[in-house]
Amino acid sequence: MRQKHGATRPMEILLVEDNPGDVRLTEEALREGKIYNNLHCAKNGVEALEFLRREGEYANAPRPDIILLDLNLPKMDGREVLSVIKNDEQLKQIPIVVLTTSQAEEDVLRSYHLHANCYVTKPVDLEKFIYVVKAIDHFWLTVVTLPPPG
Repeated sequence: MRQKHGATRPMEILLVEDNPGDVRLTEEALREGKIYNNLHCAKNGVEALEFLRREGEYANAPRPDIILLDLNLPKMDGREVLSVIKNDEQLKQIPIVVLTTSQAEEDVLRSYHLHANCYVTKPVDLEKFIYVVKAIDHFWLTVVTLPPPG
């Protein structure tokens, strides 16, 4: 469990992922990692930005402590989402982990150029995928000191 000045609160995670199978695997890995969290999902880049800006049905959405972002998304791809977030004064401090199937050097370089906090290639093997999500979970949610919400 994450402790902040004596108060325990769930880690707010925004997963931006259009593949329902990867969403389920991420949910499972987070459950197994036993980190107290609320996982919110956006199926595309437009929905992710609506969540982050608290627009429409997301008016009461919490500010995520971390974003897990796929690059290959419908409507607005992850590269565009990353660029918009990192150029927004209200959102740019939120750490973004690019979690994608792409191993292309161009995608890695572009993601870091757009100020991704890290880039992780999704393994295709089920056990390795769960291991990777748990490792992200452990590092970002228990080792790293994140900026305060808001």
